[in-house]
Amino acid sequence: MTAAVEAVRVAGPDFAVDDVARSAGVSKTVIYRYFADKDELVDAVLGRISDVILLPRLMGELAVERADDKAALRSVIAAFVSLIEDEPALYRFAYAHAGRSGRADLVAATEREIAQALGAMLAERLAAAGRPNTAAMTWAYGVVGMVQLAAHWWSAERTVTAAELVDQLTDLAHGGLGLLLPPPG
Repeated sequence: MTAAVEAVRVAGPDFAVDDVARSAGVSKTVIYRYFADKDELVDAVLGRISDVILLPRLMGELAVERADDKAALRSVIAAFVSLIEDEPALYRFAYAHAGRSGRADLVAATEREIAQALGAMLAERLAAAGRPNTAAMTWAYGVVGMVQLAAHWWSAERTVTAAELVDQLTDLAHGGLGLLLPPPG
C-alpha cells in the first residue's frame, strides 16, 4: 500500500497501475494478484489515506485539551489545512474519487467520523450545562462541511495564505458556536 500511496503522490489523482508497479519495483501482474482491478486499488488507497493519514491527524487534534474553544477549533482546522498543503496530491486524489458510483465513499465516511466526534463533544458540553443537545450534530456537520468546502475552494484558488484561511474559518466557526455553546465549566 505504501507504493500505491507514493505513486499517487508522484503521478497525481489519475495514477495508473503501472505507476504503482514502478513505485513498488514489481510488475503490474504482481499488483493484480492483490487487487482485482484498478477500482479495488483506488479503494485501498482511499482507505489508507483516511485511516493512516487523515483520521489520525484530525482525531488527534480533537482529543487534545486546549485552553479554550477557539484554540480547539483552530487546531483542528489548521490540521486539515496543513494536510492539504503537506499532501496536495493525496488530497486531490481523495476528492477526485469522492462519491464514486457503486463504491464505498471513504471521504464521506471520514467526514462523518470527524463530525460525529465533534458532535459528541458539543452534546456533552450542552448536556453538562443542562441544555438540550439536539442541535449538536447539526452544528458539528455544519462546521465540518464549512471547513471542508472552504478548504477545497482554497486548495485551487489560494487567494489568501493558509494562516489567513485558518483564521477566517476559525473566526466564523467560533463566532457561531461561541454564541450557542455555554461557557466551559
